Amino acid sequence: VEGYNGRNGWGFGNKKNEQKDRSDVEDLYEKLENQVIPLFYKINDDGNPFEWIKLMKETIKSTAPVFSARRMTKEYTKKYYQNALKADRNIQLTNKTI
Repeated sequence: VEGYNGRNGWGFGNKKNEQKDRSDVEDLYEKLENQVIPLFYKINDDGNPFEWIKLMKETIKSTAPVFSARRMTKEYTKKYYQNALKADRNIQLTNKTI
């Protein structure tokens, strides 16, 4: 859901209620059976799944900058690790002055 832009794969799940899990599973299986798997096996005269390759290239292009290990590491460092280190230093300083 986070990275789907309408051109780079498939979104699934559209209900927000007590039946959400069941609805998501049904939607996922419907997409797999009727869209994903047929697209993967649809090959051109050269034996290549051209439309699948085009979709995967779009997926990489649109998600790699946002969902990379580099981005995740920078975000975790900034949001969590730096704060944890500061908190630890403050605790250590507090304990030394007591």
